[in-house]
Amino acid sequence: MRILGIESSCDETAAAVVEDGSKILSSVVASQLAHGKYGGVVPELASREHLRAIVPVVRLAMQQAQAGFDDLSAVAVTQGPGLVGSLLVGMTFAKSICFARGLPLIGVNHIEGHIHAVALETPGAVEYPALALVVSGGHTHLFEVREGCSYRLLGKTRDDAAGEAYDKVAKLLGFGYPGGPIVDQLALHGNPKAVKFTLARMKGNAVDFSFSGLKTAVLRWVEQENMRGEIEARRKMQAPSKEDWLRATPQRTLDLLASFQYTVIEELLRRAAVSAEEIGARSFIISGGVASNSGLRAAAAARFNCPVYLPGRGLSTDNAAMIAAAAFPKLRSGDFDDFGLKASANLTLA
Repeated sequence: MRILGIESSCDETAAAVVEDGSKILSSVVASQLAHGKYGGVVPELASREHLRAIVPVVRLAMQQAQAGFDDLSAVAVTQGPGLVGSLLVGMTFAKSICFARGLPLIGVNHIEGHIHAVALETPGAVEYPALALVVSGGHTHLFEVREGCSYRLLGKTRDDAAGEAYDKVAKLLGFGYPGGPIVDQLALHGNPKAVKFTLARMKGNAVDFSFSGLKTAVLRWVEQENMRGEIEARRKMQAPSKEDWLRATPQRTLDLLASFQYTVIEELLRRAAVSAEEIGARSFIISGGVASNSGLRAAAAARFNCPVYLPGRGLSTDNAAMIAAAAFPKLRSGDFDDFGLKASANLTLA
């Protein structure tokens, strides 16, 4: 049973063919590089780039899978959450294929796709109930996952997502966008205990997250240390390598980055640990773009007694293979969508 997955929720145009929910026959991702100079994703620009990329990306995914449309059992597409203009490109293309070839259409929640990414590398390994932490530039959610693909939301961010906080801190310090990967690399060279940041205390739901206060604390520290000249020098750098960044970053800034990353990881894993105990989790899933973070991967593996599952770095960021994997249970149960399926910027899971 082969599913063509299509993902276009933000700034990656992706297509993949997955067999029986776990075997990746192809996976193609076209990343948009034009947003870097704006310091974040520009929705209108993203939509136009998806329009340019969708046909060649799907064509290449089908070629790599050595499959034709007659070999497909269904087409799965991200319904939301995401940028509506971007979502519409993928959804319209998926509907067109289904209409022309008489194939079932399956709308998939982007967050559910991230949870299912682990099935592509460790099929059948996750034991239930499982705790899922979906953490990226747009999402920071904790879910209880039950067998049969049922979900219960336990906690979520009340302001910035964790990945968004990484990008904003990186931009503040002159490292450009996207900033998560370079912060992670440089944090390895700093002292994570050098700058004392306060962990957020949440009223109401104790396992909700908040990163806006941490972002403000970094800003105040930068102002106190009078780092304007150092930051401006980094902003003028042309296509820097990791070694260039290291040479342009004093030890105090490396310590700041390490302390910032340590605090983010503590925020994530402390609340995850409370939730895991509450539901009696037998597995812990971490997915989303921030799951690529080396500090988070190492800390999670050392902290939890139950098995911890993280997708490989290529499957942590947005991709279409995870969308096809999430659609497989719906294909088996005949849970299809009609052509009235609509894109949803704020689609919820559970």
